[in-house]
Amino acid sequence: MNLTRSSYALGGDICFLPVITFSLLIALSGAVSAEEQRSPASLPEYTILRASNPVVIDGKLDESDWQAAKSVGEFKFAWYVSGKKEQTVAKMLWDDEYLYVSYRCEDAHISATRTERGSSVWLDECVEVVTAPNADDSENYFNIEMNVNGAFLEGHHPEGLGSKSKERWHCEGIKIATSVEGTLNEDSDVDSHWVLEAAIPFSAFAHVAKHAPPEPGDVWRLNLNRCGGTTNEQYSQWSPSTTKEPQFHFPQAFGRVHYSAKPVQ
Repeated sequence: MNLTRSSYALGGDICFLPVITFSLLIALSGAVSAEEQRSPASLPEYTILRASNPVVIDGKLDESDWQAAKSVGEFKFAWYVSGKKEQTVAKMLWDDEYLYVSYRCEDAHISATRTERGSSVWLDECVEVVTAPNADDSENYFNIEMNVNGAFLEGHHPEGLGSKSKERWHCEGIKIATSVEGTLNEDSDVDSHWVLEAAIPFSAFAHVAKHAPPEPGDVWRLNLNRCGGTTNEQYSQWSPSTTKEPQFHFPQAFGRVHYSAKPVQ
């Protein structure tokens, strides 16, 4: 199967949709087939520990807190067809102001050309955070897509995929930094990996989350996604979706993250 990417504009909020097919149109209408349902018991869980020291957003991940934090586990390739499965190591931390997310992406051919906020970053090597900060309302979710250049776009979908907020949501105060071990946009050589580090302010979710910042013991629904570049286009996730066609925006498959008062060290 030849997977291709396209965009689907949600009243100014753009979400990543690799293909638009009949089954995807069904998903957009809110109908989910029986085989796409996922048992809550099968959803992965991750405990986010508190940062012990200030986290500097520089794309290096050399702080002791990042070294001590556990990975969420191997990403899954729910729609794999062919090519190398390039793995991602993702971790999370938090403090009173930010949710910190880091990705270390194995990548032999790193590519990205978009540099502007709100641009089509899904066409580049990119990663995504999708989260429902009120676990009792998992259809009310947000997405932040970020590419190798640190460009990003954000969206809020208060009633699930296809919905849009009355006012365009902006994740004000987000911090993103990246680093590349290789040669960007040069396929004649073999690259190693790229890193993206982000600090996402809890204040951006205050109108939906039960607590912002979270209180210890709070649970959010959340998923971490990755889209490969033009040379080895792959779709991978922490918590794999069960849709027949690639669809990252599938709240039924979002995992659960638990905010802990325990420091990472």
